[in-house]
Amino acid sequence: MSNNNPSTGNMGKAIFILGPTASGKTALAMRLADQFPVELISIDSAQVFRDMNVGTAKPDAATLQRYPHHLIDLISPEESYSAAQFCKDALQAMADITARGNIPLIVGGTMLYYKALTEGLADLPQADLAVRTQIDAEAAAKGWPALHAQLAQVDPDTAARLKPNDSQRIQRAIEVFRLSGEPMSAIYARQEREVLPYRRMTIALMPTERAWLHERIAQRFDEMLAQGLVEETVSLRKKYALHGDMPSMRCVGYRQVWDMLEDKIPPRELRDRGIFATRQFAKRQITWLNSLPNLTLFDCLKPALAETIHTNVQNFLDPAS
Repeated sequence: MSNNNPSTGNMGKAIFILGPTASGKTALAMRLADQFPVELISIDSAQVFRDMNVGTAKPDAATLQRYPHHLIDLISPEESYSAAQFCKDALQAMADITARGNIPLIVGGTMLYYKALTEGLADLPQADLAVRTQIDAEAAAKGWPALHAQLAQVDPDTAARLKPNDSQRIQRAIEVFRLSGEPMSAIYARQEREVLPYRRMTIALMPTERAWLHERIAQRFDEMLAQGLVEETVSLRKKYALHGDMPSMRCVGYRQVWDMLEDKIPPRELRDRGIFATRQFAKRQITWLNSLPNLTLFDCLKPALAETIHTNVQNFLDPAS
């Protein structure tokens, strides 16, 4: 376990729980909510969408009644939600919680949102529909790998960390360059670091055995299928004007079901593709975690994990600390 080096601030204390998908974050957060005066804030870019419940592993209505979560069910699946909007909403929720005399407990797996909230955001230009439409037209004609190669000419640092078919991020990086005239990597490099005005403890759940996590992911995806992931996606397609490139339908699980419904993959491959995509997602989350500073790492497989974390949180919240 590493030592935390919490940021100092004037708003009080805040607790974060991060970890890859299926690592037990929500269960831990609810256990802590039974033990400490905390209010839960979701840091999950998929749970912001209304009516997307099964595939986002959103707590059910009864659970949410007992353990209310801020920042879920915020927008329609037709809409987009940015890291900048998350920061604005999260800071407001944290301030309100602190004003009520409680501790904000932010839990989830969207590492970009965590990084933006704790380190500040680069001053990137806002999305421009005309530019995006032009980029999409070029991609339709040439393919995203060709645009990835184009990006490599003007922003090699960003292109190096993106896969040639990562359409959403390639589109954004090219858009930023065309609007600002400079590489997105250069803008990020000079971003000002903003200190979150809270003294924070960041708990990171990190399984030491990848096979354990893979088994949990497979079990969770099977549960989602049994709970109606396919039926939920069909219902979403009927209720909303969706297309496959919308952020909501790019979420892991929904993306694979969408492809099946569009006859891009056979039904017999849905389970394997969904599990594989979720494992890849968890791998990216772990990569993010390994790059973040000031985490307190806990092995998900350790005996008495909950009790150990309870003691650490208790020490952190001690007024004398």
